[in-house]
Amino acid sequence: MLDRITASLPSLAPAEQRVGRLVLEDARAFARLPVRELAARAQVSKPTVVRFCRSMGYDGLADFKLKLAGSVSEGVPFIHRSVDADDKTGDVLVKVVDNAVAAFLQYRNAASTLAIERAAEAITSTWKAGKRIEFYGAGNSGFVAQDAQHKFFRLGVTSIATSDGHIQVMSATLLGPGDCAVIISNSGRTRDLMDAADIARKNGATTIAITASGSPLATACAIHLAADHPEGYDRYSPMVSRLLHLLVIDVLATCVALRIGPSLQPVLQQIKDNLRAKRYT
Repeated sequence: MLDRITASLPSLAPAEQRVGRLVLEDARAFARLPVRELAARAQVSKPTVVRFCRSMGYDGLADFKLKLAGSVSEGVPFIHRSVDADDKTGDVLVKVVDNAVAAFLQYRNAASTLAIERAAEAITSTWKAGKRIEFYGAGNSGFVAQDAQHKFFRLGVTSIATSDGHIQVMSATLLGPGDCAVIISNSGRTRDLMDAADIARKNGATTIAITASGSPLATACAIHLAADHPEGYDRYSPMVSRLLHLLVIDVLATCVALRIGPSLQPVLQQIKDNLRAKRYT
């Protein structure tokens, strides 16, 4: 984004060039300052700041600042550097958190809303028809599958979650038309998960993959929710892929909740009341 601004400067009016140089001098400050302060620093009018943003292809200042903040966050220090053995605790905190933030922003910018809509519609239709919904994962993805079961159970959507490869293959064998299997894997190359996806698909169930683009699992399933984050394998690499998969499940569960609609509210209230009654005071 900053490279595009640099290349566009010569074609801009002098006043807009001053705004562009202000962005290049301190992008983080530009993303958080109000228009009055930005205009004062660039020595231009407030409408000129807005015109600059529109000349860069954005709807206005708010849209420009939102995209700028995302770009700056993706380029924060340490994102492409591993944690070092000599790092202090403060350095570790910044590196681990920034890696997660960058992965989330990259997913937000690259995610296919069409694929999310298809997956949410498939799960909702399966639930309405009283069919089976199952979540499969292995290793870290097994924890995500359990989390997915918990989130959907809160919506009144009963499902099964398993991280055992043998059970996944057996369970997929019992699926049929109208059922839905959500298969979660960072690499998309785990043999048991591939076998379960293949069996479920051949039996007529809808298969949804949360995995890396271009992986065997991505192409084996009917719906692919791309979650691209190459995991590092040295001992100091933060495990960001699991957080990214949890985020995808959150988005999916929220979309399903919106499709269920107002009928969900009394269910959630009853769950809350029952849990509150069981707590010790």
